[in-house]
Amino acid sequence: MKLSKAVSQKILKICEEKDISINKLATICCVTQSTVQGLIQEKSESPKLATITKICEGLGITLEEFFDDQVFDNLERDDK
Repeated sequence: MKLSKAVSQKILKICEEKDISINKLATICCVTQSTVQGLIQEKSESPKLATITKICEGLGITLEEFFDDQVFDNLERDDK
């Protein structure tokens, strides 16, 4: 699985667990809805760590908690 897909799946999983919409996620994380939507739709092959950090801060989780998920095991490089 590519990183962009793994990030998309993790964000959707968090939204489902916390029962929040993509729009609400963008609002609480101070990230534009188009940025979050781009991550969800895998438009960015290389999601920026700064954006993921903002999402984590808004959700009150660490980067370690974000990436501590089986979805990030065995990632393929996006530039292949």
